[in-house]
Amino acid sequence: MEPRKLLSSLFYFSLLSLLSGNQKVVGSAHHHHHHKHRHLFDFKLSKLFVFGDSYADTGNLGRSVGRSWKEPYGITFPGKPTGRFSSGRVLTDYLAKFVGIKSPIPYKLRRVGGKYLTNGMNFAYGGTGVFQSTSPLPNMTTQIGFFQQLIKEEVYNSLEIQQSSAAILGFPSFITQVVKELVLNLKRIQGLGLKKVAVTTLQPSGCVPQITVASSFQKCNGTLNSLASFHNLLLKQSVAKLNNETKETTIVIIDLYSAFMTVFNNKSDHLGSSKFENPLKPCCVGISNGDLCGNVDESGTKKYKVCENPEAAFFWDTVHPTQEGWRSVYSALQANLQQLY
Repeated sequence: MEPRKLLSSLFYFSLLSLLSGNQKVVGSAHHHHHHKHRHLFDFKLSKLFVFGDSYADTGNLGRSVGRSWKEPYGITFPGKPTGRFSSGRVLTDYLAKFVGIKSPIPYKLRRVGGKYLTNGMNFAYGGTGVFQSTSPLPNMTTQIGFFQQLIKEEVYNSLEIQQSSAAILGFPSFITQVVKELVLNLKRIQGLGLKKVAVTTLQPSGCVPQITVASSFQKCNGTLNSLASFHNLLLKQSVAKLNNETKETTIVIIDLYSAFMTVFNNKSDHLGSSKFENPLKPCCVGISNGDLCGNVDESGTKKYKVCENPEAAFFWDTVHPTQEGWRSVYSALQANLQQLY
């Protein structure tokens, strides 16, 4: 696959969450599906706002254009498609659980029901990125604009923010421009009066099944992982500079790259972390070349096949983790997430 097409297919940008509310330190038990994990803190944070793409989207992409609304997406949870690009929950859902709230509703449902901002809002749209393009889908800048309009209507105080950048592929000059655009977005968000910003590194892009299929899912692509590491280095340097420029906003790094690699290498000592037999192999794959998970032909016949046990797979399709994959990444991130508070 040529670099430009690969870049287009793999450029899933970022998860950006904003937390607001009072913090309270107490002892509590935090439960996952397969284990009990004791947290020393119960953070009473009332809102979570999410910006990004298919790694963060929980239902904004329309049914007519999003395969995330087609079977077998959602097979693990809740048993049917909900617009999430996974077999079930995504990292957004786990971060919401971490701060003690329900996953915020998608932006497109903002006028449905009464208290639609009880837990915040998810502005992420699958298929979007950081730069302006001809796509009608709202990119990062537009999503932040939605949020700015929102806070004109609703008042929030003591804001905190957390961002996960996930741009994966590009030449060094392109990556440099991506990081510069990220910095502009961070400054824009800081201008809204935010107190804390947490930026996650880029995950190891050379390990997604769309790439590892070339090695029969046996090894990651070192070149692409090096590009991701270059992106992460520039991001860390930029964050350090932003921290030096202002003392009013603290920015911390959440190492998503290391969390993915911890899971891939089966070296996690975190309670409940899964040890996947082959974490690079996807669960839901197209039957023929060019077919994708969720594709059907004119007669409705499935053009994909699903593995016997999605909970034993890290990746759901060619780029997105399963619910169990995201849960394992979340488990590996526990120590990093404490920096938020």
